[in-house]
Amino acid sequence: MERIEINPNIHFGKPCIAGTRISVLNVLELVSDGIPFEEITKKYYPDITVDDIRVCIKYAMDVITVEDIHFANQK
Repeated sequence: MERIEINPNIHFGKPCIAGTRISVLNVLELVSDGIPFEEITKKYYPDITVDDIRVCIKYAMDVITVEDIHFANQK
């Protein structure tokens, strides 16, 4: 994931699109609001590309894939 970087000096170490201060979370919030990718790149973040948005989604999927979910014993 070369396009995603984590820098403790930018957004408290939250994942951002490389070379920007645009967090993955900010991009995903716009996607979840149903805003088309092209509108995100033109209206909200002209410094990123549609491919950057796809990388943010892929990054989130990868994080969920490796996340271990533990359930408390239910009785």
